[in-house]
Order: sequence, then C-alpha cells, then structure tokens
Amino acid sequence: MVFPVYFWVLFAAALLVSSIGFKNYVWFISLGYGFSIAAEGLLMLCLYGQNLSLGTVICSVLFILYGCRLGGYLAFREFGSNSYKKNMKGEIKDGKTVPFGVKVAIWVTCAALYVTQILPVFYRLHNGAGTNVWTYVGAAVMLLGVSLESAADIQKNNAKKVNPKRFVDTGLYRIVRCPNYLGEMIFWTGVMLSGIGAGMSVGQWIMAAIGYAGIIFVMFSGARRLEIRQNKNYGKDPEYQKYVKSVPILLPFVPLYSVEKYKWLVA
Repeated sequence: MVFPVYFWVLFAAALLVSSIGFKNYVWFISLGYGFSIAAEGLLMLCLYGQNLSLGTVICSVLFILYGCRLGGYLAFREFGSNSYKKNMKGEIKDGKTVPFGVKVAIWVTCAALYVTQILPVFYRLHNGAGTNVWTYVGAAVMLLGVSLESAADIQKNNAKKVNPKRFVDTGLYRIVRCPNYLGEMIFWTGVMLSGIGAGMSVGQWIMAAIGYAGIIFVMFSGARRLEIRQNKNYGKDPEYQKYVKSVPILLPFVPLYSVEKYKWLVA
C-alpha cells in the first residue's frame, strides 16, 4: 500500500528520536520509545492544523502527555536513581557486543513500530474524518491507561522507598503483578478504538493492527523478563510464592499467573 507523505514525516521523526539508542542500546526501546510517541503527537498537531477537530486534538495531546511522562520517568530512573542502576547492573545488556548492522535493524524496526502504533489517530486526520463518539471513547480509554500506568509507577517507587528489598504487592499490584504494562495496553487499546468510524481502508486497519499487536507482544515480553528477574530475586520468599500463585501477571481476572515458560516471548 502507498503511505501518505506525512506518514514518512512521522516515521522520520521516530527514527531521529530513537537514534539515541546508538548511544545506549536499551534506549531504542525506552527513552526512544516514549519521546518518539510524544514527537509524533506534536507533529500531528502541527501537520494537520486545518484538519484538526476537538477529538483529534485530545488524542494528539494524549500522545504527547503519554510520551513525555514515560520518557521523563525512564530518564529520571536512568540518570537519577542510583538504586535502580545498582539493582539492574548485569540485568540489562549494554549492547557493546551487538554488531552495528543489528543495531540499525533494531532502530528501524522500533521506529516503524512506533509510527504504526499511532495510525488510528493519524488516519482519522489524513482521511478528514473529524470527530465521532468513538474518538472520545478512545480518548477516555487512553486517559485511563496513562493514569493507571502513572499510578503504578508511583506506587512502586513509594513501596521501594519503604522496603527496597521486597517485591511490591500493594495498591494496583494486588490486582495484577504488572499494572504499568496493563496501563500501557489499555492506552493503546484506546488508540485502536479511536479509529472506529475514521474511514480507514482494510489496508489502513491492517497496518494499525500490526502496530497494536506489536506493542501487546512487547508488553507480554516485558512481563516475562520481569517475572524471570523477580523469580531470581524473590523466588525463595514464601510470601512471594503465595503472591505469584494468587495474582495474575498481567490481565485482571484472567488466571494467567506465569509467562516464563513461553520462550517465544522475546523482544
């Protein structure tokens, strides 16, 4: 399918922002991710000034809010938290042994994912579809997702300040073990809902679905990595064993308590 010019502008922006991953390998999928989404939201406001409606403005602003919050949180954790650096030492690859060609492939793949994730809002603007009730429904779900993710991060930070050596099982962590990832998935579900009635073609929906499926896969993969790390750190704790057997890992009310065995969840 042929992509409009502004699609390539957004893709170029994602490439530019996420290129910080060449400085530190993990930044392709952390800082580069958050700030790429924020940049795309800002660009849509600039590029589609005449086609903007209240609903698309709200969705674009939510991209900016989401991306800046996530990027800012990750930046603070990366540069301002000595305890995080200490705990994660040896857990995260520095990428020094990764061939340059592989880094380029990861960079381009990540940027492509980031631009496909925002396509329901982008195509609503590109197709001149304006705002309908699904735009507001999607925006409300997006706001719920970013609020849940923010609350989960705050609760975890507060709990770690009280007892840095204990796993977190309070607040939202009583519902699922990865509520921040759940918030992320809710946010992008809202983005997909916002595209209903946007005049999207089958091809446009397929591209949007690829972005949605991609980020859902990444969230489950992240949950698996976290589970492996926590099992290593707390596996001998009887309270932890009781916790992981009674609280779902990612989806509330769904009795999925572990994804460690699913080795295909690698990202």
